[in-house]
Amino acid sequence: MRIDTILTPERCFCKLPGVSKKRFLTTISERIAEQTGTLSADHIYSALLAREQLGSTGIGNGIAIPHCRVAACKSITGALVTLNEGIDFDAMDSRSVDLLFVLIVPAEEMAEHLKVLGSLAALFHQEDLCRRLRQAESAEELYRIATAG
Repeated sequence: MRIDTILTPERCFCKLPGVSKKRFLTTISERIAEQTGTLSADHIYSALLAREQLGSTGIGNGIAIPHCRVAACKSITGALVTLNEGIDFDAMDSRSVDLLFVLIVPAEEMAEHLKVLGSLAALFHQEDLCRRLRQAESAEELYRIATAG
């Protein structure tokens, strides 16, 4: 999977304030809704929160991949975020999270959803990539690093 097929520079957010998991989900839902123009922030938030209630999407090493399916979503949509301060995300290693990739998928794309999640998990297990993403100083730099490989 090429990350540039689901991520745009406008959906990269560098050093957002880290407050809490719910506040992050609210903020990112609003930003994704603004960027897409077709998705409701409330629908995104509700779907992300429902998914988190099933189990944390924190995969360890300060990384989380919050994801959900949304009926109104027409194509797989990603957002890449670094936080200025880690937040508790109930990650499996209990480490606070400061690097996140949010994934919104059309409701009917179950198989593709799992395929993309697997690709993202593999991508974010690359320590050097994660280090460079955390060091990025701008949304443009985040996008460039994420799409370079």
